[in-house]
Amino acid sequence: MCQTVSSIDVGFSRESFAAGTHICMVFRDEEERRRIVSKFIESGILSHERVYYFADTAQTSDVSSWLAELGVDILEAQASAAFTIDEAVATYCPDGRFVPERMLEEIKTAYSSSREAGFPNSRVTGEMSWALRDIPGVERLMEYESGVNTVLLTHPITAMCQYDANRFSGDIVFKALQVHPYMVMNGQLVKNPYYIAKE
Repeated sequence: MCQTVSSIDVGFSRESFAAGTHICMVFRDEEERRRIVSKFIESGILSHERVYYFADTAQTSDVSSWLAELGVDILEAQASAAFTIDEAVATYCPDGRFVPERMLEEIKTAYSSSREAGFPNSRVTGEMSWALRDIPGVERLMEYESGVNTVLLTHPITAMCQYDANRFSGDIVFKALQVHPYMVMNGQLVKNPYYIAKE
């Protein structure tokens, strides 16, 4: 699949980035997380992209509430299915198991369906804390994250993965950084110096 990759605004950074950027957001402060994520979502909505949010630590209705509190108008986008909030576990592990290959295919399907529906681009952000649960297959999380980089070359959904440093071990956080080409640092999106490109 040959796809012309456009430049997008992620909402919280001064620069523009290519659609299909894979971002690692490591955070400790919930208020800061919400601020960055809300800007990421709002920018996607304002750019007429299809935007997906995968919630884990809170109910989907809670996500809608704090987005509204931060001034993000999601009602019209939700009504037209341009913005959806789904439970992370149900998305990543629909049958109670995490199968990376299946989820990578879901990314391709989401990208294709968004394009067919007329969206110029699409983006997703999700809380990765679901992977801390005792779910078969979660030990393959970093294999999946690495695979995302390959999928995004042909199906450029912009993806921002949220890792809570208060929940994940330092070892897992470091491994997560090694498989994301970009990271959030001091509220800006930058190239990730810890990233190790797959040969």
